[in-house]
Amino acid sequence: MKKFNFFLIIASAVLITSCISKNDSDSINKQSDNNQITACEMDSLENQPITETKVTPELLWKFGRIGEIKLSPDGKNIVFSLTRYSISANHGFTDLYSVTIDGKELKHLTKFKGSESNPRWTSDSKKIGFLSDESGSSQIWEMNADGSGQIKISDIEGDINSFEYSPDGNKMLYCKDVKVRNTPQDIYPDLPKSEVYIANELMYRHWNHWEDANVSHIFYSEITNGKITNGKDIMEGEPYDSPLSPYFESEEISWTANSKGIAYTCKKMTPNEYSISTNSDIYLYNVETNKTENLTEGMPGYDKYPCFSPDGKLMAWQSMATAGYESDKQRLFVMDLSTKQKLDLTENFDQNASGFQWSADNKKIYFISGIRATEQIYSIDVESQLTAQIKNGKLDYSSTSLIVKQITNGKHDYTTISLVGDVMIGGKMSMAMATEIYKVNISDGKESQITFVNKNIYTQVKMGESKERWITTTDNKKMLVWFIYPPDFDSTKKYPTLLYCQGGPQSTVSQFFSYRWNFQIMAANEYIIVAPNRRGLPSFGQEWNAQISGDYAGQNMKDYLSAIDNAKKESYVDAAHLGCIGASYGAYSVYWLAGNHNKRFKAFIAHCGMFNLESQYSETEEEFFTNHDLGGAFWEKNNKVAQKTYANSPHKFVQNWDTPIMMISSGNDFRIPYTESMQAFNSAQLRGIPSKLLIFPNESHFVLKPQNSILWQREFFGWLDKWLKPKK
Repeated sequence: MKKFNFFLIIASAVLITSCISKNDSDSINKQSDNNQITACEMDSLENQPITETKVTPELLWKFGRIGEIKLSPDGKNIVFSLTRYSISANHGFTDLYSVTIDGKELKHLTKFKGSESNPRWTSDSKKIGFLSDESGSSQIWEMNADGSGQIKISDIEGDINSFEYSPDGNKMLYCKDVKVRNTPQDIYPDLPKSEVYIANELMYRHWNHWEDANVSHIFYSEITNGKITNGKDIMEGEPYDSPLSPYFESEEISWTANSKGIAYTCKKMTPNEYSISTNSDIYLYNVETNKTENLTEGMPGYDKYPCFSPDGKLMAWQSMATAGYESDKQRLFVMDLSTKQKLDLTENFDQNASGFQWSADNKKIYFISGIRATEQIYSIDVESQLTAQIKNGKLDYSSTSLIVKQITNGKHDYTTISLVGDVMIGGKMSMAMATEIYKVNISDGKESQITFVNKNIYTQVKMGESKERWITTTDNKKMLVWFIYPPDFDSTKKYPTLLYCQGGPQSTVSQFFSYRWNFQIMAANEYIIVAPNRRGLPSFGQEWNAQISGDYAGQNMKDYLSAIDNAKKESYVDAAHLGCIGASYGAYSVYWLAGNHNKRFKAFIAHCGMFNLESQYSETEEEFFTNHDLGGAFWEKNNKVAQKTYANSPHKFVQNWDTPIMMISSGNDFRIPYTESMQAFNSAQLRGIPSKLLIFPNESHFVLKPQNSILWQREFFGWLDKWLKPKK
């Protein structure tokens, strides 16, 4: 994707500029491997000394970061991707590793100069397929389970973005970009060096990239003599992406159990329709007849992640009911493929469901669900409770408590699970631990840790403790608030304290370990963090989650203030030195509170936040979000919900600003364009408010490059320390 070049701006009263022309990638787009590394250098990253005793900006980039996790079909081995970063090279490098299910034998499988990704087991567990651009383009490679015998098995024109073996092992599906539109050079062949984006419809840019002439299509090919060649495009001639932009999740595509069909997720609509709709559907392509069927026609919300039962009779998937509502309840649906009857298994389950895994006997589905600001593993009994009801066309929800079982408990988040027979593994994290792989007993939920990727860090570095606290809100409800304390917390001391405002806006403040908004690095800098699960956050029921839509400046803002006012009562909280920080919707919250905080705070930091809701409505790319959450367009004068929203836009309260504030944004953030931060900064400057502006020209909504991230953290704490840590 082409990207414009901007100037890196670090601005206080004076703007300091630095030109950067290199295209930066991030975790959503496949990372460029033009910056290569030798096996020896990768080993040195793995074995770099840990001299820190607390979390620092530099230490965050010494963590090994586990990515995809795949359990072998025989349940004996795990392959996973692991990324390590070089601060000096300003890039990450991903290799593949394997570990036995008991954790006793860890092997470093790939040591190419570039990165490897998309590990997949063959059906006999003897080989592992993966993607590498060792040959000059991204192609499919195979190796033996022990890492030996690495050979390239594809020779496909262009780059392969993802792939999956068919269950019978005889076929392969893969995704690659295909050209479906003319470029400006096609239209004006005499101007080959012209640089322009020409738009006649919406969705001309998405998340962090400008749309070009290409879309992602699915192909399949027979595997002949261990090789695949150019396959058949099952979406030939269609101007649509599958998997969906901008995340391109491989889980949105699945082979049927008999290897005769490919189910895929797609939004088959015009760009203008795409911009205002969440109506993705699941399509089933028959590889024998070349016919495609829409399995979820008439369902107006997101339908994604098809997952077939081992016997091939049922398909599970995630479905949202409400058109245009991207944060609606994530329902677990099942379809009887013979009758096409669709059934919501979670109608009376007031939580989200994701990451589906069928049991080998087709009787249960295991999934991940948020409960009270943690992410746990659950199971639902499909056979004994629902099979008869599927035949009758109705479900008996009176015994829901009997058919849904919570498997795990604890202060942690499971992010992914994989199941073979009765062997389950999952990636687990907490606020004090980055993702590691665990084995889970599906009968009693007992866990055993398999990987210890960052043990060298945890033995050296002390982490702060997180504690949950339930407080009473202004409308007499109970709200969970995480308090995160410095590693050497002393209750007799006073600490500057930060109110953390979560983004999303519907995204849980769970036990996540973030490499950007990391609570441990804040705690290590001698701050107490107050992180409320205010109105609008999942894992507390759908009513709590949905309340925020159309009420951005309402109850959730009261929840924030209730949380920090509760914290102020503690003797160890320095009530005279409170800060307020947040990103995305959290930064909107910061901007709004800056004009409505009644002198509670002494410093604010807003990263990529909405400042002027009218300009945000006209500048963002996914208009379905603003239509639903803001209530509609600002020109709809008779729309009471929308007009209430825009009347409470943060820019309407700038006259009340009285507190130092720092704004951060990025040139390739197309969700909340950097102009929002510029408006806020300019307003603060014109009002004489101490303020600072950071703009990263080649980052997106997230700052992901090592050196940019370290700079971000240094500026972040420099600003907070200046205003919240008075010199003694």
